[in-house]
Amino acid sequence: MAINQETIVKDLTDILGRDQVVADPQVLRENSQDRFLRYATHKGVFIRPTPAAVVMVNSTKEISDVLRYCNDNKVNVIPRTGQSATEGGLEVVKKNTVIVDASGMNKILKIDPVNMQATGQCGVPLEILEDQLRAQGLTTGHSPQSKPLAQLGGLTATRSIGQFSTLYGGIEDMIIGLEAVFPVDGRVVRIKNVPRRAAGPDLRHVIIGNEGALCFITEVTVKIHKYMPENYRYFGFTVDDMKTALNMLRAVVVEGYRPSVARAYDPEDGKQHGFDQFAGDKHVVIFLAEGPKGITEAMSECIEKVAQETKGCNKIDSRYIQTWFENLNWGPEKIDEEAQQIKETNHIGHTTEISGTWDVIHEIYANSIHRIRKEFPYADHLTMLGGHSSHSYINGTNLYFVYDYNVVDCAPEEEVSRYHLPIKTIIVEEVLKAGGSICHHHGAGKYRAPWMDQEHGTSYWMLEKLKEVFDPNEIMNYGTLFKVDSNN
Repeated sequence: MAINQETIVKDLTDILGRDQVVADPQVLRENSQDRFLRYATHKGVFIRPTPAAVVMVNSTKEISDVLRYCNDNKVNVIPRTGQSATEGGLEVVKKNTVIVDASGMNKILKIDPVNMQATGQCGVPLEILEDQLRAQGLTTGHSPQSKPLAQLGGLTATRSIGQFSTLYGGIEDMIIGLEAVFPVDGRVVRIKNVPRRAAGPDLRHVIIGNEGALCFITEVTVKIHKYMPENYRYFGFTVDDMKTALNMLRAVVVEGYRPSVARAYDPEDGKQHGFDQFAGDKHVVIFLAEGPKGITEAMSECIEKVAQETKGCNKIDSRYIQTWFENLNWGPEKIDEEAQQIKETNHIGHTTEISGTWDVIHEIYANSIHRIRKEFPYADHLTMLGGHSSHSYINGTNLYFVYDYNVVDCAPEEEVSRYHLPIKTIIVEEVLKAGGSICHHHGAGKYRAPWMDQEHGTSYWMLEKLKEVFDPNEIMNYGTLFKVDSNN
């Protein structure tokens, strides 16, 4: 028989102490939803079950003790650090869930400039780590827009990516070793820090991207690099259409060059960034070359050559691009501004990011935009529908679909089902049809989990087996990443 909230709170208090267990009803209600349901949240509507408790943990041992208890008593757990999730991964879907918050585990354990690696606990804020590294002429190379909020554990769990990814890669390319706690017996595992090894499958990838649905990440070691902003060179160009813009990205990357930033914006998406002030109704292509001076110069020559060979391409003053990029990140201030806007205007914006190979990516873009405008029943409520590419590879690129709308004659709890999910569904259908991936870096969360079997195809069996072995009682972040029975 399931235990009740009172028993859970008492037992966790016995394990951790009174100060580390939060059971205040208002706090619990505010912790039941994440940024996916922010429209309802900012309207004061909470539609998810209230968790039994939020526990603040300070060590790997405490996490082990809590997970062992929850596993033995079949209590659902949501692991959490930075709280910047956007796909519902931190939403509560089961009654008497326990949210385990490790943001207090925020020690930078070691910066090692000899072996070019840095180790931190899961609650280390990325911005603080990066500031300390840059003061020493070093960098992680990881800079997501959520940098002012993001913490190492959440970045690893969601398979995060940063704005400099075309050079440095995603978080999975940066992580050397890590520590994690699994629910069965509260088992602690550690993957050691080595440059590479051929000792079977790479076990790091059982943990990276698990979204808290298999284990709790407690410590992370990442590569670090020399930081050379004196060699930064920004480039901006306008072109006539998205296909040409994407082809410019491809032309640079397949030549073997890796600018840290390679982006392409359509006019609708670009307008919300202020690009229309210098680009009019044109598409905008952006590059940032960085690294040692010689590499930066060679990369810059390639970018200029590709631009010269692209019909209808015109150069933008690089100062516009630098100013825009330096103000791109969002933190508490921008989140507060968004909250106020939602309260006052009933207006909200969402994104869906995907990826695909070069031969299908424009087809995905064009078909999705066309279908949304034609088939979405509330298309006249859209105030913006556009997209951009921001992470490129030698074999393909990603796309962000960005859409803003006015919520009209709609209860706050119905906003997601009326607007966001129908638009997301159209995009997902087009991506799956073209053989792309329905989630490039925000993770599956709870809102892309229903498509995980289609995303992975026959290999979904492997993912299911991981769940069976590492979380047999299904207590880790139920409903996230794994497709579940809606009647459960």
